[in-house]
Amino acid sequence: MNQAIQISVVIPLFNEAESLPELHEWIVRVMKENHFSYEILFVDDGSTDTSWEVIQTLASQNPYVRGFKFVRNYGKTAALQTAFTQARGNVVITMDADLQDSPDEIPELYRMITEDNYDLVSGWKKKRYDPITKTLPTKLFNAVSRWVSGVYLHDFNCGLKAYKSRVIKNITIYGEMHRNIPIIAKWNGFKKIGEKVVQHQARKYGSTKFGIERFIFGFLDLLTVAFVNKFGRRPMHFFGTMGVLSFMIGSIMAIYLIFEKLYNISQGLRYRNVTDNPLFFLALVAIIIGSQLFLAGFIGELFVKQTFKKDEYLIEQIVGTEPSSSNQQTI
Repeated sequence: MNQAIQISVVIPLFNEAESLPELHEWIVRVMKENHFSYEILFVDDGSTDTSWEVIQTLASQNPYVRGFKFVRNYGKTAALQTAFTQARGNVVITMDADLQDSPDEIPELYRMITEDNYDLVSGWKKKRYDPITKTLPTKLFNAVSRWVSGVYLHDFNCGLKAYKSRVIKNITIYGEMHRNIPIIAKWNGFKKIGEKVVQHQARKYGSTKFGIERFIFGFLDLLTVAFVNKFGRRPMHFFGTMGVLSFMIGSIMAIYLIFEKLYNISQGLRYRNVTDNPLFFLALVAIIIGSQLFLAGFIGELFVKQTFKKDEYLIEQIVGTEPSSSNQQTI
């Protein structure tokens, strides 16, 4: 990584041609005023307007601008992940391209990362200029995210965030998981997560590209992140536990029906065949499901063992030196 670059500004976009020149000018002004070394990474997520032409023009005028164009619309998460792999700055700041995020927040975000030593700082749009159809689902999503993850942020969905470079280089996001980056970061060991109240501006050009479905997808991705974090390395703990529990319940039900029949026979009471009792079929289904869940856990363990890489754990610090071959004794 190029240590000379202090800040990488990452901007995913889709059909934002009108706002890009103004946003670029604003970012450059902030960088020059604060004497930051920087780069701006625009990721065109398959725009159908002239966004890419605008990016090409900006890149020809400013050597610190880099652009990436997708062949089609893959989503914001894909755009961010692509930029994260390409960013060279010590601090990476993400923001939306619609001018609703203020570049004037960059100096303080940078300070919180470099001086206060936060791993990640998330913006909090305390005062929003969005309709209630957007703010209400956002509040619900944020509340559920706090409850599930233990990460106490007010606004998980704010596009304005700052990261240490090592954070974004050691996490992987996919699907629609950009909203859950603070959660993913925490569960990967980056626990110093801060929050900053940021200015939210009314949209100046165009219209929002997101509908209510993004919150549905967000909840589903939140469940995915929670499950993968807890059981991704030990699938048998989930599937095996559920399988054994289901198998035992089914077996107990079947044994009860058998002993009930034997008891009635011994007492000369009326009885019916075990297979005539609907409870028997419920027991049979529980036993079959339990066996399948246990087998799924076993297969999952085999898959994890085959794909596990020894070097994928992030080492915080190393102390001491490795012994040289000359210092090793031959037995």
